Amino acid sequence: MGKSLPISPGISHHNSDEKTGQPLENTPGTCQALRDAYDSPSRKNPKLTQERVPVFKKNQVASNLTVWLLALGFVQSHPHHGAHPPASAPLNAILETSQLPLATSGQGDLTFRVAFTGTHLPPGAVSVLNSAHGGFAIDRREGQGQVYFALPGAGIIKISSDLQSTELLETSTPMKNANMHNTTIWYDQDGTPFLTFPGNSVGQVFTTTLDGQLIHTLPAPDSNNDFDHPTVNSYFGSGGKFAPTDVDYLNHRLYVATGYSTLDYVLTAAVGSTNPMNIQWGSLVFGGRGDRPGQLIKGHGITVSPNQRRIDVADRSVSEIDRFTPLGHYRSTWHLPLGSYPCDIDYHKDLAIVGCLHGPDRSKGAPIYLLKNGAVVSTIMPKEELGLENFQHIHNAVLHEVKGKLYIIAQAWNPGDFAILEQTSP
Repeated sequence: MGKSLPISPGISHHNSDEKTGQPLENTPGTCQALRDAYDSPSRKNPKLTQERVPVFKKNQVASNLTVWLLALGFVQSHPHHGAHPPASAPLNAILETSQLPLATSGQGDLTFRVAFTGTHLPPGAVSVLNSAHGGFAIDRREGQGQVYFALPGAGIIKISSDLQSTELLETSTPMKNANMHNTTIWYDQDGTPFLTFPGNSVGQVFTTTLDGQLIHTLPAPDSNNDFDHPTVNSYFGSGGKFAPTDVDYLNHRLYVATGYSTLDYVLTAAVGSTNPMNIQWGSLVFGGRGDRPGQLIKGHGITVSPNQRRIDVADRSVSEIDRFTPLGHYRSTWHLPLGSYPCDIDYHKDLAIVGCLHGPDRSKGAPIYLLKNGAVVSTIMPKEELGLENFQHIHNAVLHEVKGKLYIIAQAWNPGDFAILEQTSP
């Protein structure tokens, strides 16, 4: 995530987002709505009772069924895509920026327009963009500014610091054929940078160099690991599914979110050395599935705060950003508009940005919120107001600054898509 303080060794810059352990997003449309109702905010806070439950129409069900059947046929003819289930929503055409209306979205100085669409990506990425289900990391060191993320079937993508060019990096097969659910960039005590990706579809955490070379794979925990909570030990001791949704780094420790499982604990792993890379599961865990303060109902994204004193978790199903100390002690919660499903949070200077899977009004597509001190100061609606039809669900959004102007880099899910939004002023 973005930091307001100068880079210091050992500090992370993150991207900166079930009973079976399968992601909610990988469920066809009708099933997803039922799960959304089950995951309503009122389960964690009984005062929140205005959860919207979608009404199904015959044509919506038929459309979802048709797309699902077509997608199954595609997977059968392209077996290497089997690691990442097909999206359930139809893919609208990926439009050139010139094809979009001259529109803006947001409030005050934090108003944005479309600068680039998915066609800005390399051809190898555009061809699989429909499967996008991840997030971004920005290298915020002085003189850098490159952006990294990954797409299943394409690999790691690098965006130049000025956002004008994109490059597909050579990526190892285990990563390329899996889904990298988010991205973080971090630096060791010598300032050497690394990228780490949570592979939710394969139950592994991958670490690479900035040029995409795979240098470490952290396997799923098992009965040989000893965590500080019996629930976690019992879960992995009995073969519970490991589906990491996000990862961040602080002071020789990786923090790993597990929101795509009934466990929903934040796990940690100790970085013993970086040359050679040595990462082992640690004992510290916190959170856990539940509706009490400090527990999670879907801990989807995880971010080290700009002051490096907090671990912030996007508790998606209850419209919250829960805040913990680096040792896992619960401190406070930021509340977002009821019905919002925050996937992750990113920071840049005095601003925070949250991309949401849903907003309060699901007929309008999902919002991107900009916040100051926990309060929403601008709401950007990519689908309703900017004409980005594929942005019904937003899976990740980060803030980037180029020559004093802010940019939002955003990724949609189901169907997958990509866009860069440009601040209209200054």
